Amino acid sequence: MSYSTLVNNRIRMSKSTIIFNIIGYSILSVLALLCIFPFIMLLSGSFTAEQSIAQYGYGIIPREFSTNAYDLLFKNPGEIVHAYGVTIFITAAGTFFGLFVTSMTAYVLSRQDFKYRNGFSFFFYFTTLFNGGTLTIYIFFVKYLNLKDSYLALILPLLINVFYLLIMRSFMTSIPSSIIESAKIDGAGEFLIYVRLILPLSKSGLTTIGLFILLGYWNDWYNAMLYISDYKMYPLQYMLYNMLSATEAISRISSSSGIEISNMPAQSLKMAMAVIATGPVLLVYPFVQKYFVKGITIGAVKG
Repeated sequence: MSYSTLVNNRIRMSKSTIIFNIIGYSILSVLALLCIFPFIMLLSGSFTAEQSIAQYGYGIIPREFSTNAYDLLFKNPGEIVHAYGVTIFITAAGTFFGLFVTSMTAYVLSRQDFKYRNGFSFFFYFTTLFNGGTLTIYIFFVKYLNLKDSYLALILPLLINVFYLLIMRSFMTSIPSSIIESAKIDGAGEFLIYVRLILPLSKSGLTTIGLFILLGYWNDWYNAMLYISDYKMYPLQYMLYNMLSATEAISRISSSSGIEISNMPAQSLKMAMAVIATGPVLLVYPFVQKYFVKGITIGAVKG
């Protein structure tokens, strides 16, 4: 028997395996279509005329194509671009420092030789059950930290998430302690161990947590509403929120007064805003998706 025949026999799949693959791929394809269907509806609705939405509702293909929503949004394109710049800066800075603080704290809490790690872990967990409330946090940031109309007011509130911290602590606990001991024998300090060993071994966990932190900063508009009054400092989400609020207010006034305001794309404007806000995130996700399924089977232990 030739070598090629042996290889073919090895890779030949049984009938049950083929049937299982067909069923599995079919189910996954249907689920994928169900997941992408709402976004198709969203994109279609953003290009549908307001009158068509009111008469026929939303559809996969616009009955009456219109770009009124995007024309309204990009009437002053400089404002959108500037708001994008603010959001990108806040998201990049917040994600970087959030990952740094979260991973460093998680590393300390994961160390078995840290005497007070259980006490500090309980302290962090306690904050997820009780907090001082919005008023006290607002007073603290505005009166004592003087962060009114400051970008720090958009970064600090979301800098550390206890849930992500506990996940990273569990993630780093699985890293063999003998790696750290070997590095100490070679003369490495704690910070060098953290930067040169722990962070590379935690790449998949950091990427996953980093995506969640990124989404938190990208979608945040609440902190801008509390601490930012300068229009030039508005992030994208809060600027879109203000535009939508103004549009809905005009629509309510039109309905109550009986004065018809033509070409006011209230519903399609919501869809267009969602497309603009989610577009960049959809471009980032494919680059980090592989880390969601990647385990921490990396690293080596000295014998």
